[in-house]
Amino acid sequence: MIQRQEYLDSLISFRDKQLIKVVTGIRRCGKSTLFELYQDYLRDVGVTDGQIISINLEEGEYDEIESYKQLYSFVTEKFIENKKMYVFIDEVQRITDFQKAVDSLYVKKNCDVYITGSNAYLLSGELATLLSGRYVEIKMLPLSFKEYVSCFPENQNLERLYSDYIQNSAFPYALEITKPKDRKMYLQGIYDTIVLKDIIARRKFPDTSMLKSVTRFMFDNIGNLCSTKKIADTMTSAGRKIAVHTVESYLTALCDCFILYQIGRYDIKGKQYLKTGDKYYVADIGLRYALLGTKKADMGHILENIVFLELFRRGYEIHIGKVGNTEVDFIAIGDEGEEYYQVAYTVIDADGSTLKRELAPLEAINDHNPKYLLTMDTTPLTSHNGIKQVNLLDWLLK
Repeated sequence: MIQRQEYLDSLISFRDKQLIKVVTGIRRCGKSTLFELYQDYLRDVGVTDGQIISINLEEGEYDEIESYKQLYSFVTEKFIENKKMYVFIDEVQRITDFQKAVDSLYVKKNCDVYITGSNAYLLSGELATLLSGRYVEIKMLPLSFKEYVSCFPENQNLERLYSDYIQNSAFPYALEITKPKDRKMYLQGIYDTIVLKDIIARRKFPDTSMLKSVTRFMFDNIGNLCSTKKIADTMTSAGRKIAVHTVESYLTALCDCFILYQIGRYDIKGKQYLKTGDKYYVADIGLRYALLGTKKADMGHILENIVFLELFRRGYEIHIGKVGNTEVDFIAIGDEGEEYYQVAYTVIDADGSTLKRELAPLEAINDHNPKYLLTMDTTPLTSHNGIKQVNLLDWLLK
């Protein structure tokens, strides 16, 4: 079992706090395993098995639980008087009005509640209103590169491990599958489950094939500026006529189930958010390879996707930066302020023009916040007038 230490530490830090702990993320990213790791921790510090109530609502043994009242009764019947109870409910959004059961458990004395969900609906609408100020969200992703490397202590070839990481997938269970054909089938199964269960079943979209076409288009355009009109026009010109509002609905659904992440642009000089030209990134590059193959792999944009996921994992608020007519790949806002990141696969060429081009947007920023150029080049740590050029793999393992 892979130790997801950062997520585990988050749960431990919120233990027994008067907050509902909500773990969100794409299917199969490891939410249920995280609960198992945390329950092992609780046992190690003296919590008995009887104090732990764990339910995965996707398992057949819980099919009889169909309403929030039944869920509440099922849990509370297992309570031990005068004992602290720890309640874990996986995929809680399967129960209509589940928030009422969660809220009722939350207000009970000596009850610590933990839930997971694979759809942003979990924290929207009624739940957000009913439980406002009562929950903390832990946003979970598939394995980081650092976690992936830890699974291969005998292999110190980081370039080879990075290649495997992006092609073989960062979903934890994918590491257990050695045959490429079987791994592709597993990833295809995750994708189909997301499309059919988390999108089609909930949103009632009538055209599954069109949704899949939009998904493939977005996977093929990670890191590109995209507007819904541009997407609709491109697909229509390719023979798949689609309305702009339909594209908007599909993109919202894909982001809601955490298969895509959307980030907007910010004018650094004008200090304002821009309404057009968002970018989208996929939750797992291996999933992208499984759907598109390797023929059109743009290693620069794939690298950019990996950097986005790592910044997200580290808890930054992320935007695309606009500086005049140039673009900074990422503005990352953290506890200590803003940081700027430019990403390039390599900046080594004969005349130095690539390095000059990649540095230009960072040099155009007048403030003194940290600026980084991340590349796969193995040159020593270099500073270009205060802009630090860092090897991406070293940065990922930091």
